[in-house]
Amino acid sequence: MNELVTGEAVALELRPAKLPSRALAVLLDLLVAFVAYFIVTLGLVIGASGLDEAAQMALSIAAFVLVLVGGPIAVETLTHGRSLGKLACGLRVVRDDGGPIRFRHALVRGAIGVIEILMTFGVVACIASLVSARGRRLGDVFAGTLVVRERVPAGQVGHLPPAPPWLAGRFAGLDLSAVPDSLWLAVRQYLTRMQQLDPQVGWAMAERLTADVAERTGAPAPQGIPPAAYLSAVLQERQARELQRAAANGAAEARRWQGEVGQGVPPSSPAGYPTPPPVGHVPVPPTAQVPAPPAGQPQDAVPARHIDSAGPAAPQDSPRPAERPTTGFVPPA
Repeated sequence: MNELVTGEAVALELRPAKLPSRALAVLLDLLVAFVAYFIVTLGLVIGASGLDEAAQMALSIAAFVLVLVGGPIAVETLTHGRSLGKLACGLRVVRDDGGPIRFRHALVRGAIGVIEILMTFGVVACIASLVSARGRRLGDVFAGTLVVRERVPAGQVGHLPPAPPWLAGRFAGLDLSAVPDSLWLAVRQYLTRMQQLDPQVGWAMAERLTADVAERTGAPAPQGIPPAAYLSAVLQERQARELQRAAANGAAEARRWQGEVGQGVPPSSPAGYPTPPPVGHVPVPPTAQVPAPPAGQPQDAVPARHIDSAGPAAPQDSPRPAERPTTGFVPPA
């Protein structure tokens, strides 16, 4: 998939940031930059005290350019448009098509920002933002970028629109197994936020997503169907298949349990866990093995320890059998 929607879920709704929030973010960024510039300058004064005046002036200019100009450019490039002030205010710099910015965008914004923010104390940037329909300053116009609101309240996010009725079941035979989950997420995000997009930007995004889905399915998108309608119908088909698969798995599991219960077999327990005994089962202790008496010895002459091990002792008040004299021989039968 191309850079239309990244794995970071770049905000596709493109809600332009208002001037107060942008000004607050710029003030926070400038405060951090000037603190860093003061620390660097103090270190240069202490470390370069032995240099001449020209060298000190060159170091001061280099520190100004690196900290106040190069610092914001590097931060916006590495964070894809999220500086410290914009992160605190819930803002982000994106391209006009909604994708993340690169080094060239941050470089143009930073270079022009020196003139319209630092040298004019933000007057030119404020005037340009008030005149622009989407609140862009001159750096955004020349770089092709836009500052948008990244954190949107949950109640303002659109719901997934249903597919057109005339496309119901149109893509039942389409192979969707090769479409990755990241592309499905991008399609879902676009459909839920396409009402807030600029019409031209939204149409371009729908065409690019349609091309990505058609490439993964191996079947071209039908002619005459709007890209947004095609994406909505394909996504609805995928959801229907997921529901059918889940229902089939649940029915198979229910039939398996019913079969086991009908046959009197306890239901299978999860792997690694013992199967519970049936209801009403009373455990029976193992019976001790009583050894047979040796040859020529009567059955009653089994030692008392074997009788005790075979079971509980007889009660005291039970009648005891008559004792026979032990004469050493067995009486005739």
